Amino acid sequence: MSAATAGVLVVFAKAPRAGRVKTRMVPPLTPAEAAGLYASLLADVLEASARFARELGLEALVTVHPAATCGEIARIAPPGFRVVSQRGADLAQRMSWAAREAAAAGATRILLRGSDSPLLGGASVARALAALDAHDIVLCPDLDGGYSLVGLRRPEPGLFDHPMSTRSVLDDTLARAAELGLRARVEAASFDLDTIEDLRPLAALRSRPHETLLCRHTLEYADEHDLWRYLGGPGRGGRASGR
Repeated sequence: MSAATAGVLVVFAKAPRAGRVKTRMVPPLTPAEAAGLYASLLADVLEASARFARELGLEALVTVHPAATCGEIARIAPPGFRVVSQRGADLAQRMSWAAREAAAAGATRILLRGSDSPLLGGASVARALAALDAHDIVLCPDLDGGYSLVGLRRPEPGLFDHPMSTRSVLDDTLARAAELGLRARVEAASFDLDTIEDLRPLAALRSRPHETLLCRHTLEYADEHDLWRYLGGPGRGGRASGR
């Protein structure tokens, strides 16, 4: 880690393979549509995260699963990203490993984010970073009981020793933090794209063009492939504003 940075922003990513990503959206999406949607999400998240890292003086890192696809992700990552493989048998182990590696490289502020929350903005990332001055862990929730970003001052063994990717993962992580005596802060919630119904808040953005910049690739993909047809209600048809 550069002497000019005291922290790291880590993006967790997968190779956008049909049948391997966004599987909870299949059906009604086809596996190919789900993979294309995820590829668009990842493009938005990497583009935004590169900008946030520059603005906040953080190292930008993307950690990839499976390891054999690191080269593929490196080719699409914006300049300035370092690409490494994920390590561990499950997400909890991989998050713990990423935090340990970041701390070993000298990071005193560690931010871990997923790749399916395109509206996690720079202000939210900056608030989470600042909150680590007074807290050991900071969580930015999503709307289904999980979180889109976790901030840590240092690795915390045992913090993620519970099932991940569940509707109670936020509460479970906060409970573990309390057991470990950690000072925790919860920031404002955003939304992620995990199920087909999560397209509804994304569709709503199409009438608020000032909020679409963080997810322009995702909106363009949804428009071009008319993913709105799967909603069967408001939000179908049309094009994203400002295209």
